[in-house]
Amino acid sequence: MAKRILETRERVVDDNEPTQVVEHTREPSESAPNTAARVVWFITGVLLTLLAFRFLLSLLGANRENPFADMIYSITYPFVVPFFGLFGYEVEYGVSRFEIETIVAGLVYLMIGYGIVRLLTINRRDRTV
Repeated sequence: MAKRILETRERVVDDNEPTQVVEHTREPSESAPNTAARVVWFITGVLLTLLAFRFLLSLLGANRENPFADMIYSITYPFVVPFFGLFGYEVEYGVSRFEIETIVAGLVYLMIGYGIVRLLTINRRDRTV
């Protein structure tokens, strides 16, 4: 993303010298809402990445006794558990399963992250974050 440059021109008039135009150029400073929005997007991205790993491990039937699979399942469990009852989920690890609950959880958390970012940038004219 390219940074915008703000320019101001002012005319300097001195009785003894000819008129000259002075240009001031500066980089825009990062605003607090923009920084907060980036933090929210980062956290949302990390969560969605972990949920994607969970989905792939479940789809491929990863063994829960593997340390990596166990770590991913353990970290993402609190985020997916509210959606288990939607489609009659029975916890069964090590069996290949298309875990639709994880996809729904990812979409919900994506919408929540988007909503928070829009609230943080509600007063900005340029809402690109």
